[in-house]
Amino acid sequence: MADIKYYDVILKPIITEKSMNGMAEKKYVFSVNPDATKTQIKEAVEKMFAGTKVVKVNTVNADGKVKRRGATFGRTAKTKKAYVKLSEDSKDIEIFQGL
Repeated sequence: MADIKYYDVILKPIITEKSMNGMAEKKYVFSVNPDATKTQIKEAVEKMFAGTKVVKVNTVNADGKVKRRGATFGRTAKTKKAYVKLSEDSKDIEIFQGL
């Protein structure tokens, strides 16, 4: 497994209606590197967003979909989502403010 730096772990936040409802309970959803582990995700969130304390990380792996173009078949890229739960005394993540 390749050495992944903390700034390469989190790719982007996922902003949906369901994820916005989870923010009231300090639950955030991120698209992460498919090779990242739960401990790497926890460290990346705590380093990138100062004042946050991660309690729990849940991950979901999604294989790429099979696509066809003419006679050839291929796959889209596989993805991974991370559901991050912050502690009650933790600061909120600012990138989600005002949405």
